[in-house]
This record gives sequence, C-alpha cells and structure tokens, in this order.
Amino acid sequence: MDQVLLVTGASRGIGAATALLAAKAGWAVAVNYTANAAAAEDVVGQIRAEGGNAFSVQADVAHEDQVLAMFDKVDARLGRLTGLVNNAGVVDLTSRVEDMSVARLKRMFDINVIGTIVCAREAIRRMSTRHGGEGGSIVNLSSAASRLGSPGQYVDYAAAKGAIDAFTLGLAKEVAAEGIRVNAVRPGLIETGIHASGGIPNRVRELEHLVPMQRGGSAEEVAQAIIWLLSPQASYTTMSLLDVSGGR
Repeated sequence: MDQVLLVTGASRGIGAATALLAAKAGWAVAVNYTANAAAAEDVVGQIRAEGGNAFSVQADVAHEDQVLAMFDKVDARLGRLTGLVNNAGVVDLTSRVEDMSVARLKRMFDINVIGTIVCAREAIRRMSTRHGGEGGSIVNLSSAASRLGSPGQYVDYAAAKGAIDAFTLGLAKEVAAEGIRVNAVRPGLIETGIHASGGIPNRVRELEHLVPMQRGGSAEEVAQAIIWLLSPQASYTTMSLLDVSGGR
C-alpha cells in the first residue's frame, strides 16, 4: 500500500519540488493548490508520466471548511494519510511595521500559522495511534527569517514563521508517543516565485553575498531535506528545526 502524502501549496516552488521528489520516493501525493489549477495539474501530470500516483485538490488553508473538504477528498482518493508537508504560505510587499495594516497581518497569520495548525490537527486525527492511526510524519515550512527577523521587509512574515518554530517544538513533544514525528525546515534565500509576490523578484541575487556559500538555494535542495524528514531514514528525528540556508 502506498504511503500517502499531502503537500499544501504544491503548485509551484518548494511545494511542487517536494511533491515530485516524494512521488519518486514512492509516495502517493495529494497536490494542494489555492488558485492555479493548471500549475497543480502540471505537477500531477509529471508525477503520473513517471508512473506515480497523484491528484490535485483545491483548498485555501486559511478557511477551515476548505481544509476539512480537502482532507476528506484525500481520504477518499488515496486512503489513510501518513505524511503532511505544511508548505502553503505567503509574503506581502516589503514594509516597515508602522505601515502594516491589520488586514495584512490577519492574512499573514491566517495562512502561515492558523492554516498550518488546522492542517496538522486534521493530520493528527488520521495518523495518531490515539485515534486508531498507525503513525506518520509532519514537516512544517518555517524560514530562516524566524531567526533573522527580516527588518524593513517582512517582520510580520518572520514573526509568523517564529510561531511555526514554536508550534513544531510543542506539537512534536505532544504526539511523539503516538507514532507521529514533527519537524520543520527553515529555508534561507531560495530561488522561487515567492520573492516576486513580495515585490522583490531579484531578492536572491541582491542578497546572496550575505550567504556564506555565496549563492541562493534551489527548491529541490529544500525538498531533499523535507523528503528525508518524511522518510524512515529519519525515524529517530523529531522536534528538529533543520536550516537549509547555505550557512546564513
């Protein structure tokens, strides 16, 4: 029977790279997207072309009813969930804190924090031995911003990712005896489309001189770390915050 993985925000960037690598590792993959159905179907098509099992599922993780419907669809199409990658996330235009609106802050935390927690909640209900499950693995996407603070650009995003760090540590301890491992990956400067959505499409090239390795990373390099954390090779690894940041 396939190991079943849900990757949120998997139509592009790190999420798409994770979905593709997971399928190659033998996972059946639910490819979540918010709006870009064509991009998600392209990821599914690549997986199926190589003999993998995947389908796309729409849900905005900021809305609980959509999250519940998504998990029900994964149950029906693929079976019992054994892995979750909480990758869905947003940034906003660069801003100082005194210029941030409450609407911006609510969006930032609804998607990046509350969405992650609600998805983890639903995964636990399916994975935990306390609920009749057989265990599983959750990987949350944090960011090196949680350590660096992103002053003058995305302090709200950094704060949201700091919340993900704390959530990862607490949840890992809470469910460790129930067969579930919980870890987080903290990417640094990675070449993905998220920078353009924040109004700085050249951000990686502008800041790569600050990275000890003197370059930005790729989505695939982050995905490799995620796949390892999901795998049996990481069977004694939980409550870890794994930096994939080139030393920054």
